[in-house]
Amino acid sequence: MTNQTRLASTDELESIFQRELVSDRWAATETAYALAVRHRDLGDWPTSREWVQQCLRLLEGFPSETEEQVGTSRSSVGGVQLPTYLHSGVVQARFGDLG
Repeated sequence: MTNQTRLASTDELESIFQRELVSDRWAATETAYALAVRHRDLGDWPTSREWVQQCLRLLEGFPSETEEQVGTSRSSVGGVQLPTYLHSGVVQARFGDLG
């Protein structure tokens, strides 16, 4: 496996999230989504739920009227694929009861 395809650990993703939170809130929102996916895939539902809620809280701070406003800036974070568009409806559709 190359560095490009290796999945980042949840600790690595959390470090990225903390850095992004102060410098780029949209990137932090994308990373929160990736953390929710990673924890869900690991079977850690309570932690996944926390990251889903964090992602939704961050999304509240962004406009979401147009596709440009909700388009993700990256295709993946730490090896986790991001949706093309990131808004509360997508998060709730992907995580259902965890939201």
